[in-house]
Amino acid sequence: MEEARFYEKLEDQKVQCHLCAHECLIEPEKRGICLVRVNEGGRLFSLVYGKIVSQSNDPIEKKPLFHFLPGTRSFSIATVGCNLQCRHCQNYEISQYPRFHDLEVPGQEFTAEAIVGQVREANSTSISYTYIEPTIFAEFAYDTAVLARENGIRNIFVSNGYMTETSAKTMAGVLDGNNIDLKSFSDDFYRKICKARLQPVLDTIALMKESGVWVEVTTLVIPGLNDSDTELRDIANFIKEIGAGIPWHVSAFHPTYKMLDRPHTPVDTLLKARQIGLEAGLRYVYTGNIPGEGGESTYCYECNELLIERIGYAIRKNQLQDGCCFKCGASIDGVWS
Repeated sequence: MEEARFYEKLEDQKVQCHLCAHECLIEPEKRGICLVRVNEGGRLFSLVYGKIVSQSNDPIEKKPLFHFLPGTRSFSIATVGCNLQCRHCQNYEISQYPRFHDLEVPGQEFTAEAIVGQVREANSTSISYTYIEPTIFAEFAYDTAVLARENGIRNIFVSNGYMTETSAKTMAGVLDGNNIDLKSFSDDFYRKICKARLQPVLDTIALMKESGVWVEVTTLVIPGLNDSDTELRDIANFIKEIGAGIPWHVSAFHPTYKMLDRPHTPVDTLLKARQIGLEAGLRYVYTGNIPGEGGESTYCYECNELLIERIGYAIRKNQLQDGCCFKCGASIDGVWS
């Protein structure tokens, strides 16, 4: 076990974790909500330091990141555990694993050096800490990210954004990109569907942007829960306030886990969401999980010229010139080199 880095010791061997926005008060020999941080004798330990259960060399577009080194590969890693309990989690087998297996924490032991070595062998340009909420293995992610940067490798979080200001600032110091889920603009949704709150997510999005981390936002659009014009417009307006150049991915929901009673998101709903985002003043809005429907490509926000043509995770054409529109010369927001 690795001692945690975001906590304080209290009386009677209690500890308070300051890693995520739950800020769990943990009794001796008990665990936090994530179930992968344990109080042992008045000291908090991470149970998932270097314990990897999933790794894959993914297209960067799968994160999804469309304005961050397009066409490159990102070596993706995950442990078990999560600080949210979303009823529609697509990776619940690993995110909720300890909850369903008597608190067991499986994983193959890796060092930061071993991960970076694998990334170099795979010719990946970045590491993505993903699949579950990477904040819960922040200590290992941080150590790996520091070493990755020393080797010219970029670092990416694919995150729910449910962090504290302290942990977010710490991770922002070693991150290059962050796709953050903004699951809804309703605190009620977050409390009922995810067992969390909205405001910390909004704060993390703003903090990451202000810290110079490249940010993209994803909203999984669920019929009857977060697909109203009003809510979609609220999300778009919030993103616009943070930065009109932040790409917004509106993705289709597919029934899974504890949310099998909801239908698939209609294509028309996503196209509507995309239009709402563009009308709100966002420069780039993308539809996800519906390949070939026309909402995956990048267009110049000034002259509307097609710049990057995509189908699914594949790039068919890239006409950017040094990060600018080849036709009108407008600077396109992103990390291109």
